[in-house]
Amino acid sequence: MQQLTLIRPDDWHLHLRDGALLNSTVPASARVFNRAVIMPNLVPPVTTVAMALDYRQRIMSALPPSMSFEPMMALYLTAETSAAEVAKAASDPHIIGFKLYPSGATTNSAAGVKSVEALAPVLEAMQEHQVPLLVHGEVTDGDIDIFDREKVFIDRHLVPITTQFPALSLVLEHITTGDAVDFVSQANDKVAATITPQHLLMNRNDLLVGGVRPHNYCLPILKRREHQQRLQQAALSGSPKFFLGTDSAPHVKANKETSCGCAGCYSAPAAIELYAEFFSQHDALDKLENFASRFGAEFYGLPLNQQRLTLTRSEWAVPQSLETADGSIVPYYAGQSLQWQLAELG
Repeated sequence: MQQLTLIRPDDWHLHLRDGALLNSTVPASARVFNRAVIMPNLVPPVTTVAMALDYRQRIMSALPPSMSFEPMMALYLTAETSAAEVAKAASDPHIIGFKLYPSGATTNSAAGVKSVEALAPVLEAMQEHQVPLLVHGEVTDGDIDIFDREKVFIDRHLVPITTQFPALSLVLEHITTGDAVDFVSQANDKVAATITPQHLLMNRNDLLVGGVRPHNYCLPILKRREHQQRLQQAALSGSPKFFLGTDSAPHVKANKETSCGCAGCYSAPAAIELYAEFFSQHDALDKLENFASRFGAEFYGLPLNQQRLTLTRSEWAVPQSLETADGSIVPYYAGQSLQWQLAELG
């Protein structure tokens, strides 16, 4: 196969940041994706519909006139989130759901939730108004090993949530373990998961063997190979519960290559090509369209995109670095070769 055409995909988990950096991050995603779920972990966090709509306008202002792109805004769930704000979010077509960050779990998550159990009233309102819950599924207890935090979160919090609120739509984002695959597979049809390119293409050896590679560092952290293989099996399974979410998260080089580097892989400049690389490696390019373009839209009850995207088999190398208004950014897979390249969007 030398050419592959698929329905234009969507990114169901994306960080664009804010300010002048939007002039780089928005076009990078809009070149491929029609819709994207925009993460709210700014400073200050995007906690209300009004703040989300203001942020959305800033994103749209950074979109080149020749491109089309629909930001779908997630609100930052806090202990102060009210049922009234949930109702307001439910009535706005630009709001897709609420994001649950455990406090301290990842970049700019200090305002996150400290007690999941205390969220019962707002989760009840979300279930009633059919507003999805998007979850960063890790505990942050200091005594829990970083490689076990996803499993502990599932056992401690997600199993009770899905039991207590069976009609609540829930997306466990950027899953990293076989435990997450099992949880999502065995849960009801209201539960799904996104999978990133880095967790499909790499495991913790790619982060730590031969030296620390800070541009492969993300949260949840890369896990051991057997967990990577379980994620690969899930993505290749054809189950509609698993779909594309890049978790593309830009940080300037200076904030990655430092004594305490930031977590995040900036995959947007090569996102669909990275997924094509994975599916091609497993002789499963016929599975890419459902994973990238169908399953997420169907889970959220949205129409499939009308545009189509064409990839050609043409080897190219991801740039070593990208210049932005905030400084130099090293993209995920920098300097490495990919076998598929975007040829046409139309």
